Amino acid sequence: MTTLLCLGYGYCAERFVALHGDMFDRRIGTSRSGRPAEGIEIIPFDGAPSPALLEAIASADVILTSAAPGEAGDPFLSSLGETLQAAPQNGSLVYLSTIGVYGDSGGEWIDESTPLATTSPRGKRRIAAEAGWQALGEATGRPVAILRLGGIYGPGRNALRDAKDGTARCIVREGQVFNRIHVDDIARAIHAAIASGFNGAVNVVDDVPSVSCAPVQFAAELLGLPAPTPVPFEEAARSMSAMALSFWSDNRRVRNDRLHALLDGALTYPSYREGLAGLLERGEI
Repeated sequence: MTTLLCLGYGYCAERFVALHGDMFDRRIGTSRSGRPAEGIEIIPFDGAPSPALLEAIASADVILTSAAPGEAGDPFLSSLGETLQAAPQNGSLVYLSTIGVYGDSGGEWIDESTPLATTSPRGKRRIAAEAGWQALGEATGRPVAILRLGGIYGPGRNALRDAKDGTARCIVREGQVFNRIHVDDIARAIHAAIASGFNGAVNVVDDVPSVSCAPVQFAAELLGLPAPTPVPFEEAARSMSAMALSFWSDNRRVRNDRLHALLDGALTYPSYREGLAGLLERGEI
């Protein structure tokens, strides 16, 4: 029997299980609420490991972890590190990170060889978490795939929904671009990393870095709605949270050649255009 353990059963892990969960005989996930979910056993986790979670770690062939680190570090490494290191299995560890670890490149192209130079506290915690999972892999002889994700969108989380709800914003900052990624392509990358035993870091981003307003304007066009009025960044920044300001402080174009190699081909959704059009066609707004 092959067992998948999702440490943090969030949006990406849920989609991976929905699309590729049948590659495992048993699927287990953790959540703070402990609410049941379709197709997976859920174990409550609020920072203190339960006997059920310790058993799951011992039996898991593959571990997918997606929880963001807090001020105390990665929530699973800090509380379950010894148990994870003692686990008898040797299948893949997959950690969902973020391209935010690179920091600001001034809009220049970067790839996985670019130094991790973020100056934000959140980014530094991500770098430390990546290093912690890589160290665990080295200590246990397990491959560790670090998947650095761009801006995530997909069913229930996309510019079409924002445009339809009237919550879409078009913030303009000269020269600033962002990489995005459809959750289905994230699920494909997770599947490919596990199937190949990939060890290393991969930028999981789309092919076309684009300005912030582009998906919103395209979504409004698809729905036949007026596009939101552009707002200069300097004006919008006055009401932004510290987290939002941190997000807007970085400007980079991220290459995904290694992702294409991992997938052995093209992305299903190489840009927001294909991604949003597909969501509308399938009624997955």
